[in-house]
Amino acid sequence: MKFNYLARTKKGERQTGTIEAPDESIALKTLQDYDLVVIKLQSVETISLFVKQIKIFERIKRKDIFIFFRQLSILVGTDIPLVQSLRALVRQIDSPALRDRVSSVADDIDGGTAFSKALSVYPAIFSDFCVSLIRTGEVSGRLQESLTYLADYLEKEYYLISRVRGAMIYPAFILSVFLIIGILVMVMVIPQLTTILIEAGQELPLSTKIVIALSNFIIKSGWLVLLFAIGTGFAFWRYKKTKKGEMFWDTIKLKIPIFGKIFQKTYLARLADNLGALVNGGVPIIQSLNIVANAIGNALFKQILLKAKKEVTAGRSISSVLENRKEFPPLFFQMIRTGEKTGKMDVMLEKLSEFYNKEVEHTVDNLSQLIEPILLVLLGIGVSILVFAVFMPIYSLSATF
Repeated sequence: MKFNYLARTKKGERQTGTIEAPDESIALKTLQDYDLVVIKLQSVETISLFVKQIKIFERIKRKDIFIFFRQLSILVGTDIPLVQSLRALVRQIDSPALRDRVSSVADDIDGGTAFSKALSVYPAIFSDFCVSLIRTGEVSGRLQESLTYLADYLEKEYYLISRVRGAMIYPAFILSVFLIIGILVMVMVIPQLTTILIEAGQELPLSTKIVIALSNFIIKSGWLVLLFAIGTGFAFWRYKKTKKGEMFWDTIKLKIPIFGKIFQKTYLARLADNLGALVNGGVPIIQSLNIVANAIGNALFKQILLKAKKEVTAGRSISSVLENRKEFPPLFFQMIRTGEKTGKMDVMLEKLSEFYNKEVEHTVDNLSQLIEPILLVLLGIGVSILVFAVFMPIYSLSATF
């Protein structure tokens, strides 16, 4: 039989691998003979390809992560040992992928690894921001407070992002449905009406000729347009994966009418939130800027923050960098400047976080109220043009008879 093992050397180094042995007890003894402290030993079973979990489709939701930290903060707050708390949570985590990661983290801690270091093994799930906050809690002896703050922050960010996405999904869905219905009309209805109108020999209005020409184009060359759209979309997706493409797209996002302001305020709120938490936790400002730059989720803001980090390293202030950037409103860098002068950076960042989070909420609420009548007007115009172009010639034809 084959067994996967997780063990620690005498120096405390983590070691994983596979060993062959007749049974589990012999496998355990063999590893111990090599002076290894075995943390986990599991038999390797042959799993059907249909049952085996496909890693590419594994997805851990933001909601699962903040619920995990919320539950962990409660357990740690009741003086239950950390490893015991993690193992208790493993049994009730819904996401199989997160369950496996938390189980591995518990095994690492049981083997002598610090909690923050065990989390840092999975950067795609636990960001540098999360790891830094946990490390701060470990060093200061206030782990439960760090976990509570982290859970609050992740929950607030989750609901904020959900509201922004909700505001964008609704108009996209309505316009997509309208586009699909329009194409079906062009492909299935217009050709039949075109035959009737042409046979009548009546002079057609310009709008009707345009609709008929568009219908003929969609029927004959629509698949070419579809292939071109798919190819363009794939090429753009690949381009976005490059550094230049990422910078281009993240810059364009900030210039989109209405939504650009939402993106900008969301990034400003996230910056103030993350930087304030790290500074308040005692993380050095240079390290904090580096962590926030990688966690903010926008290449342009990342570039600005890394430049600010260099300026601070050279002895200059953060506000001097932000002041010359149009992405940062005067209120933001003025508050930062005040925090630098008074030594109350954490207080100023907290106020900025509250302000911009409320700004995003208000903008999204106003957008939700405004978007429905705008969509109705646009759809009404589209339907009116279609009706006028198609049915007016039919009405004129019936009037002549």
